[in-house]
Amino acid sequence: MKLASIDNQTRDGQLVVVNKELTKAIKVPHISETLQQALDNWSETEPKLKEVYTSLNANQLESAFNFSEVKVIAPIPRAFHWADGSAYVTHVELVRKARNAELPESFWTDPLMYMGASDAFIGANDPIEIEKEEWGIDFESEVVVFTDDVPAGVNAETALSHIKLISIINDVSLRNLIPNELSKQFGFYQSKPWTSFAPVVVTPDELTEDWKDGKLHLPLYSTLNGTVIGAPNAGVDMTFNFGQLVAHAAKTRSLMAGTVIGSGTVANQGSPNGSSCLAEVRCLEIIKEGKASTPFMKYGDRIEIEMKDKEGQTIFGKINQVVTEYQP
Repeated sequence: MKLASIDNQTRDGQLVVVNKELTKAIKVPHISETLQQALDNWSETEPKLKEVYTSLNANQLESAFNFSEVKVIAPIPRAFHWADGSAYVTHVELVRKARNAELPESFWTDPLMYMGASDAFIGANDPIEIEKEEWGIDFESEVVVFTDDVPAGVNAETALSHIKLISIINDVSLRNLIPNELSKQFGFYQSKPWTSFAPVVVTPDELTEDWKDGKLHLPLYSTLNGTVIGAPNAGVDMTFNFGQLVAHAAKTRSLMAGTVIGSGTVANQGSPNGSSCLAEVRCLEIIKEGKASTPFMKYGDRIEIEMKDKEGQTIFGKINQVVTEYQP
């Protein structure tokens, strides 16, 4: 099943069911007005939504409309909880190697995670508005999951059953603001502007054999100004699967329905399939050449992020954003 939210001039948008090809959609106010409401009552809404999805794919719904003709916003424009992990430890290892810092052994056994700002997520085609280029504008291509209510202390295996939806995001980072923030040993804040989401979220069963062991085993493509920067397989070299990430987040407290958990930047060891952010590209240059030559993004740059199935069909739709200058 595939779901999305469209702009209806409210803060939380209008939930729609989308067909497999992402060409047709239909509103479902009789089931749920918003995606958050659907997740709040998932045991009741999921079977009803799946019935609509089946009928939509069979072209049996006269009230369906062209999905491309509406403005799609983030599936959950604002969430109660957003936590981003760093499940690809080989990426962290590479970044630390570039600055001659050792990787603590605990990083391989205990996930890194921070709580992000969830009061405003943006849509796949919304601009990346940044006040200053010198802040070091970077994209980060990630996989995310949405949960229902998760009890505190859940184990990793059981946590997988609480994952109800999956998507991809662009978790924009301002790289040149990060060092000062991390030096305070209190985490990210100013260096993390709004996160953008792909148009569509899907249920795990929609991914069939590509979703297994709590990982999504498909390449995640990042294309900057028409050039593919990388397409690492999201299921390869993922040190902590999503069950482990959800369990980590729920170690001491319950997670409410609609919680979003991110994988961190997707990366494959040695970067044979390219990179999912410019910071990694620059780190590879530093290790090989002694200095970074690839610049961070500038105004006018376009970043596209997408994941396709084995038949070449887009799964979540494309994130397609242009960096623009924000005027305070």
